[in-house]
Amino acid sequence: MNNKAIVPRELARSDVAAAVDYYAREAGTEIALGFIDALQSAYDLIANHPESGSLRYAYELGLPDLRSVSLNRYPYLVFYRDQTDYVDVWRVLHAKRDIPHWMPDNH
Repeated sequence: MNNKAIVPRELARSDVAAAVDYYAREAGTEIALGFIDALQSAYDLIANHPESGSLRYAYELGLPDLRSVSLNRYPYLVFYRDQTDYVDVWRVLHAKRDIPHWMPDNH
């Protein structure tokens, strides 16, 4: 197993904080904690198997190595790029968002 470090960008950290705040406010602490658990499971998956994510948005965004995995039980996608020593997490976005609009312009 690779077990690479997960390194979320500032935008990804902001995405997670906004989602946790939303779930805590609208659905309660238990649901917000469930989101965190689902995110951690996704991070564990990509740390150990970074090639497992979908390349669907890579082609749409013109970023050939951009991958995504979905969270279990929550409508969110983790967007990341596999690097030599770590996994670079770009965004954690709601699946119903206009993904190209919300992705950073800096490659």
